[in-house]
Amino acid sequence: MNFLNFNFRKAIILILVISLPLISINMEQKKVQNTWFTEPFSFLAEGVQSLFASLSRGVRTTTSEYVNLIRIKSQNADLQKQNDELKTRLNQMTESQNELERLRTLLDFQKNTKMELVPAQVVGRDLVPDHNTITINKGTKHGLKIGQAVLTVSGAVGYIFKPQLYTSHVMLITDRYSVVDALIQKTRAHGIVEGKSKELCVLQYVERTEDVKPGDLIVTGGLDNIFPKGFPLGVVTNVERKTKSASLVIDLKPVVDANKVEEVFIVTHAALEDFLQKPTDVTATERITK
Repeated sequence: MNFLNFNFRKAIILILVISLPLISINMEQKKVQNTWFTEPFSFLAEGVQSLFASLSRGVRTTTSEYVNLIRIKSQNADLQKQNDELKTRLNQMTESQNELERLRTLLDFQKNTKMELVPAQVVGRDLVPDHNTITINKGTKHGLKIGQAVLTVSGAVGYIFKPQLYTSHVMLITDRYSVVDALIQKTRAHGIVEGKSKELCVLQYVERTEDVKPGDLIVTGGLDNIFPKGFPLGVVTNVERKTKSASLVIDLKPVVDANKVEEVFIVTHAALEDFLQKPTDVTATERITK
């Protein structure tokens, strides 16, 4: 009867005693291979591990590229700054070279003439539509007075009409009140050059029979006792022969672009032969391109 009495504690101890060898054997087998019910968990763990590894590589790669991009952007900014500085220096050198060449030309011109010249710089331009004038930085203090010719190496610019102590106003040959004695270089016919607009002059009082064509050079005539004879004034752009007029109307483009003039010469004294000298035989195209 005692045998039939079931002792729960003894049963558990018996089961543990029997199962310990089996558990030990099973643990030794796990070192070699996994059991079938652990394979899904292993696959899931490998997938998660692979995902995190990929994400980690991606983050490292993105971070590295971002850092490189910041470094490249910084280097690019430095290179752009250096490039701008080099461009500025190059522009300054080019401007200095151009100014040196221009001043050398002016100096050579002043040395090779018998006229007494005063160099001056343009310091202002008239904005009034009715007048075409410039202001120079020389005045009566430097011997300037009304009616003196203003020239450049390329040709005539205008003449002084309002001198002051340290500055003077110059009436350009394109001003509508300007009047200059002129010659057609090719035919030696006289006429009067008057201002027409900011870009054009007109040669008047030339007989209809004169052979004048676009491209002909018009030079100063010297009879007005302002400009020495032979200095270029303009190039013929159009010739109009009016039916009821005895003279031609000839449009001229000034040789000197007054809007680009920076330095000029004022003729303070010229001998009589300077006003009567023969003009140099230079083509209009050569004068325009100088």
